[in-house]
Amino acid sequence: MTGYFVSFEGPDGAGKSTVLKEVLAKIGSQLKPQYLVTREPGGSKIAEKIRDIILDPANDKMDAKTEALLYAAARSQHVEEIIKPALTAGKIVFSDRFVDSSLAYQGEGRDLGIKEVKQINDFATNKLDPDLTFFIDVAPEIGLSRIQKLRPGQEDRLEQENLSFHKKVYQGFLKVRAMYPERFVTIDGTQPIDQVVDQVIATLKQRMPEIF
Repeated sequence: MTGYFVSFEGPDGAGKSTVLKEVLAKIGSQLKPQYLVTREPGGSKIAEKIRDIILDPANDKMDAKTEALLYAAARSQHVEEIIKPALTAGKIVFSDRFVDSSLAYQGEGRDLGIKEVKQINDFATNKLDPDLTFFIDVAPEIGLSRIQKLRPGQEDRLEQENLSFHKKVYQGFLKVRAMYPERFVTIDGTQPIDQVVDQVIATLKQRMPEIF
């Protein structure tokens, strides 16, 4: 595969989607290869249907292992149908979340074990890893307060989890970041959005100058 795979990670409310949108609004026209923007869970027709099941607040009896396997199933379809063909065609793939989220949310947050969740995702993706991962760093309290202000009463099933769960997820992200120090770049998500966007762009230009 000749393309470039860039993922954006962070706790709920970190602002990943907004940052990614603003980054591409600024530099999208400058990128030499074509690019694709996608998200997880979801990104393809089948994976989006699985997303609906995972995040539906009505599914409050979902077992942790079921949750982890549904994420892996959606991801497998996403990789085979969307990500891998784009990378093979030489495109840049920007994804809002990837495997690292499962390691943090299900591996650490749900106590399934980061190693165990990594194994099922290695199978699902044929061990596909991003070339570069931006971790938008905000404390769980800040992220959840942002969501409550922006979408009061509209939180999805995972966003509705209690603060202790989200604190465990955050610690999970820190553990995953330590596992992949070469791939992870941490950006302070409490800064003004313009500063966050500019730091992401500067990192892309430094780490992947050939795409400009």
